Amino acid sequence: MDQTNQQARETLWRLIKDIKFSMFTTHHGNGHLHSRPMTTQSHDIDEHDVLWFFMSRKSDAVADLVAAPQVSVVYADPSNDTYVSVSGEAVVLEDLAKKKELWSVFAKAWFPGGVEDADLALVQVKISHANFWDVESSKIVQLYTILKAAATGEPPTNMGTTGEVRMHGQHNNEPTRNES
Repeated sequence: MDQTNQQARETLWRLIKDIKFSMFTTHHGNGHLHSRPMTTQSHDIDEHDVLWFFMSRKSDAVADLVAAPQVSVVYADPSNDTYVSVSGEAVVLEDLAKKKELWSVFAKAWFPGGVEDADLALVQVKISHANFWDVESSKIVQLYTILKAAATGEPPTNMGTTGEVRMHGQHNNEPTRNES
């Protein structure tokens, strides 16, 4: 893995690691997109560029991703103006060691039978790419920039960093400055 990809992965993880809940979106059998809140179980984006989730085997989410594995996972932290959209392929894995590694007291609230609960599905999302928006200026500076743009008719610029991260040997991993 080149340094650029490593930096992109680190940026992606820095942006999502403290966001407690994501919105996990699947393609439902009726053709609609269906989003639901999920807690990311990952402690880091591992060397395989994956995110981990625990889900109920009986849930629509698991049925949806088995039928159509392309998913989206969206993270938002409005208090820090950080937004991340991850796309990838999801799969249910049978890996007791990984379940044990990721297990927490919070997971026990949903799966009282522990890591061997028959309803506990371990879901791996292999990240194909992610887009992020990270506004670095204060709320006051943002408001001023937007008001100035409204008064002058010129769109706001320099509102923060945006970027796209492509995993698995793809290019274009550099964060870019939002100039529009």
